[in-house]
Amino acid sequence: MILGGFDIVVIAAVILIILILFAGIKTVPQGYRYTVERFGRYTRTLDPGLNLITPFIERIGSRMSVMEQVLNIPTQEVITKDNASVSADAVSFYQVLNPAQAAYQISNLENAIQNLTMTNIRSVMGSMDLDELLSNREVINDRLLRVVDEAVGPWGIKVTRVEIKDIQPPADLVQSMGRQMKAEREKRAQILEAEGSRNAQILRAEGSKQAAVLEAEGRREAAFREAEARERLAEAEAKATQFVSQAIASGDVQAINYFVAQKYTEALIEIGKAPNSKIVLMPLEASSIIGSLGGIGAIAKDVFGDGSTPVVQPRPPAPTRPAAQRPTTSTTPAINPFDPPREPRS
Repeated sequence: MILGGFDIVVIAAVILIILILFAGIKTVPQGYRYTVERFGRYTRTLDPGLNLITPFIERIGSRMSVMEQVLNIPTQEVITKDNASVSADAVSFYQVLNPAQAAYQISNLENAIQNLTMTNIRSVMGSMDLDELLSNREVINDRLLRVVDEAVGPWGIKVTRVEIKDIQPPADLVQSMGRQMKAEREKRAQILEAEGSRNAQILRAEGSKQAAVLEAEGRREAAFREAEARERLAEAEAKATQFVSQAIASGDVQAINYFVAQKYTEALIEIGKAPNSKIVLMPLEASSIIGSLGGIGAIAKDVFGDGSTPVVQPRPPAPTRPAAQRPTTSTTPAINPFDPPREPRS
């Protein structure tokens, strides 16, 4: 088949039309924005989907991603306010809000954000002491985010987050910090131990105070009861003395003998209980003690009664000495108050 000139022109026209259609139809994926340039000048931005441009007159300028992107900030040396050298690295998250500004306001966008973040890290961390630097990472992140986001605003960029990943002090400084932490913990332990000892002493003093108070109250109660007992004993003694006085007044000799015998017996008991060395003077005549016991027995019979009329036995006569041995001076034999009453001689 021989093609004529007209057929060749038609085929060429169809091929040209197909090429023009392919050149004018542009598909933009989701998450991207394309800028359109007409003779090198920005005209519009293509959204995701199918778009048409004028072939040979307009072209795609920049393909910008509007998704949030991550940018690693390399490690750098930072000198703090107290002249301590530390190494720090970070990570930055940013998002393109205006593709045209991001494409035409700044060249090499990622490098610009990286250098801007590193510079502000040195500025922010250099204005803080080492202790503040290690303990206030949230403050550092907030200050970096505010400063960097304000700086990249004209570029159509939004910095969403700046995070310090690691801060590494020198090895000797780490050792010094470890010794400082150990000393601080030992100090706290000593303070707690001292406070515990003080509290224990206070509690012991309170216990001693309560014990002394209770002991004093016990002594007071004992003294009160002892005084009450002495008072009752004195009342009993007074009543006994009153009864004896009434008996004496009525001429009852038996009551007098009982009272004297009781006191005499109590005195002998007390003398016998004494632990020290002692000399006890007893009557020379054994018959006097026997007579005393007999008198006490007679008194008991008179008081309690035995069912019959008491018979008083006369005291046996004392042995007499020979006339030659008697003293020239006449003496009256001593009367033992514990002897039973004697009957008058006829």
